[in-house]
Amino acid sequence: MSLRSYDHLKSPLRVPFRSDFLFFLSRTRRAHVKIRRVLATAVAAAVTTPVLLLSVTPAFADDKPAAQTQNKPSIAELEKAAAAAQAAYDDAVAAVDAAKAVLDALETDDSPLKAASDAARMAADQAATTKATADQAVIDAQTALKALPGDATEEEKTAATTAVTEAEAEAEAAGEAKVAADTKATEALAAWNDARVTAAQAIDTAQEVAKTALADKDAADAALAKAKEEEAEGGEDGNEDDTCVPEPKLTTVVTGLPSTVVAGTKTDFKLRVTNGTDRTLDEVYPFVYVHATDTSGLKGLDDLVHLQWSSAKSSTWKNVDNEHYIDRVSPLKAGAHADIKMRLTVDAKAPAGNGVTFVAGDYWNEDGTCGGSPDLEGYEFMIAAAGSKPGKVPDATVKTTKPKDSNLTTQTGASASPVGGTLAATGSSDATSQLALASGAALAIGAGAVFVVRRRKAGSHA
Repeated sequence: MSLRSYDHLKSPLRVPFRSDFLFFLSRTRRAHVKIRRVLATAVAAAVTTPVLLLSVTPAFADDKPAAQTQNKPSIAELEKAAAAAQAAYDDAVAAVDAAKAVLDALETDDSPLKAASDAARMAADQAATTKATADQAVIDAQTALKALPGDATEEEKTAATTAVTEAEAEAEAAGEAKVAADTKATEALAAWNDARVTAAQAIDTAQEVAKTALADKDAADAALAKAKEEEAEGGEDGNEDDTCVPEPKLTTVVTGLPSTVVAGTKTDFKLRVTNGTDRTLDEVYPFVYVHATDTSGLKGLDDLVHLQWSSAKSSTWKNVDNEHYIDRVSPLKAGAHADIKMRLTVDAKAPAGNGVTFVAGDYWNEDGTCGGSPDLEGYEFMIAAAGSKPGKVPDATVKTTKPKDSNLTTQTGASASPVGGTLAATGSSDATSQLALASGAALAIGAGAVFVVRRRKAGSHA
């Protein structure tokens, strides 16, 4: 799965006197993007390197190499990420304040654009008064001409006629001056209003950056706090359950998920969990997680995409829990598979964007052994805006490792019961999981996100 790049937002600012603010805002965006990549890199390093070690030999479960601990983000690294996130948020808040200051400055009497607009309006008002006076002069001159007595001299008639002609000429000139003054006033007011609208847009942009930066800061702070808590509880002293092993023959495959999903629609697809091992797995926990962003990759849309599930024999839809697990399958016999109906709903207000559905499977046996799929398989899809008609599109696909045994049978009588304790909540590093989800690193990690993140801690299974 390829790493998605983050596109820089394009600022709507256009007026020259805001060049300093533009530089400040762009610097804040760059810092914000940088911290997101720092978080994603830290998660990738913590997740992908251990699984490569796991893939070398099953003996890893009995003798954990020191490299696993070494590649896990240290407290110092998490503190550095938290400090960087705080700095990015502080810059974003400063950018909001700077944007508001620009708008406030435009509203003062010292604003050149406001002063120009006021002056142009006063000139237009004066031109209107002059025109009204000139028009009245024409009326007065015409009235005087008509009021001449019948015995008026030729000299009096000529003078009255000349007065009318001169008044009409002055009125015409005053009319032209009024039109020109009105045009200037309209243009000056439009320039001032455009500047205020642009400033307001800049505030919106800066506030959006600050909102996302705050989410990243909160995620980094939470990850650091969790890591410190784990360290205080002895998480670095071997309290993790190292009996859990990667099991590539426990596979999860999605079918029927289209490669394009239209906002405002519901899409049904199927998840098949297959036990390709030669033994019964007492409890199997299917893991399903959907992540989405807008086309820029900067704005997360996870709150606008929803997953539900239903067993093959039921018509009742249930929400995937907040740890991204559905009810366990108990048991799943050797060579058997269980089909689970899934439903993806994208809110109508979701913008065009990109999404990915991650699936995996974990198991826990009554004898205390546990394990799971070594990879999170990601099925990418596009989100089309509401009302779009993409027509027939192919299904979302991903490269998966299918079991070689073709004699797989459908699990009959497999019971689904509520999960007593979720694996996601008790992974080998909750701090790492929070970083991955909160910073959008799931897309960056892709197929490298592995079961080691989802391992249970010793004693967590009830």
